[in-house]
Amino acid sequence: MKLLLRSGWQTVNIGDIAHTPGLLTLLGQHLPEASVTLWSNALDLGVREMLARHFPRLRFVSGAPDTAEVRAAMDEADALLHGSGPGLVAREHVAAWRAYTPKPWGVCGITVPFSPEAATTALNPELAALLNTARFVYTRETLSLGHLRESPAVTAPVLDFFPDATFALQLSDDARAEAFLRKHGLAEGGYLCVVPRLRYTPYHKIRQTNWSAEEIARREAVNARHADADHAKLRETIVAWVRQTRRKVLLVPEMSYAVDVMAELLETPLPADVKPFVVRRPDYWITDEAASTYARAAAVLSCECHSPIIAAAVGTPGFYVHQPEDGIKGHMWRDVGLESNYFEIESAAPAHIAGRVLDCALYSERERRRIAEARGRIAGTHQRLLAALPRLLGQG
Repeated sequence: MKLLLRSGWQTVNIGDIAHTPGLLTLLGQHLPEASVTLWSNALDLGVREMLARHFPRLRFVSGAPDTAEVRAAMDEADALLHGSGPGLVAREHVAAWRAYTPKPWGVCGITVPFSPEAATTALNPELAALLNTARFVYTRETLSLGHLRESPAVTAPVLDFFPDATFALQLSDDARAEAFLRKHGLAEGGYLCVVPRLRYTPYHKIRQTNWSAEEIARREAVNARHADADHAKLRETIVAWVRQTRRKVLLVPEMSYAVDVMAELLETPLPADVKPFVVRRPDYWITDEAASTYARAAAVLSCECHSPIIAAAVGTPGFYVHQPEDGIKGHMWRDVGLESNYFEIESAAPAHIAGRVLDCALYSERERRRIAEARGRIAGTHQRLLAALPRLLGQG
């Protein structure tokens, strides 16, 4: 079977990078005879080289659907897969596939956006019509799955829950990670990683957007209103970790913009006795080095969703502090049996967050066992659903 995988959404977020190698790992495990061509327009910052290194059989195409390179890949493929992500990100490209060929397609693990102002089953009609042409639609959390099943507009034949492909990530850049850890005196298994996040990602500072000046002002006002209070909860955990364990803390970014805000939000306000134990990464990185760094950490605490998932994928306890502006994707933590590693930022007591993270120092084996058990459940779900792909795509 020849698969054209449309994945790779952006490179300024190690989580958005991670979706692709996570799904490639799963396809290699469960459909080893399949040949995969990756259709991605986000391969800069060393991402293409990273993927080629870890997946030497992988072929690449980039560009718009009407380019000769992409058309040739469409002609050759037996089916199109849309990869894991925050929605049907490549919706226009899927529509182009549908217009160009009658060959099948399916969706592996997305969150489906529903209007919060409308009834829970309200779904964009054009999106519903496109999803209805898929052989299967797998969502990455059960809230989206429930919405799809309740929506009278959705008639896709197969709907199911497919945990975020990042849970299957198997990437590493051990040499780079170990060099950084040695330089900063970070002992393997002894440090806590902490990841900040503003309520709204400032994309208008990263790339061109279609946001109005009023919308930018609104988002910046929300960020300013919540930034200190949100990160005060993370800082309380940092203080507790340092004072009770005498171990170090590593501040790291999930998104490129975080490099510029980590000091202000997390490091500078810390008490004087804690600061000597804190290391702040000075630059952005990509997913393989992050995975190797998280694999050697005691735990990862993050207001971003995917750093703790990357941590879990490599066997390290991850904790997600969810902000309401980050959508419903956090529900996946409950779906995979890790509800006690998930906190709502506006209701969770700082002491409770700190206590759960400190469990990774006090009861390390127990916490790692919980992660391993969750990974086992996730792997079983992935195996069951991927085993059905040849039949669903007419290749079995």
